[in-house]
Amino acid sequence: MFAVITSGGKQYRVSEGDVLKVEKLKGEAGDKIDLTPLFVSGDKVLTGSEAAKFVVSAEVVDHGKHKKIYIRKYKSGIQYRKRTGHRQQFTAIKIVGIKG
Repeated sequence: MFAVITSGGKQYRVSEGDVLKVEKLKGEAGDKIDLTPLFVSGDKVLTGSEAAKFVVSAEVVDHGKHKKIYIRKYKSGIQYRKRTGHRQQFTAIKIVGIKG
């Protein structure tokens, strides 16, 4: 059985036991969170209001930052160069179960 959840404007396909990195969520390591699925598949495929009856239980594993990315801007002819960096924060969550 698997479900499709949304977090931070992105959709993730999850099943029980998966560990994934999502946009930063509130909560400390060990906290439990419940997510509403958009889609549930098992013996039968459920979407919409049928899938909303299910709950995806997850546990916060860790908080951290992704690898640094560099943004470079360049305009030819006018000697304009700019370099900045960014490290996106994430929360690692472990899917405990899909219940409905």
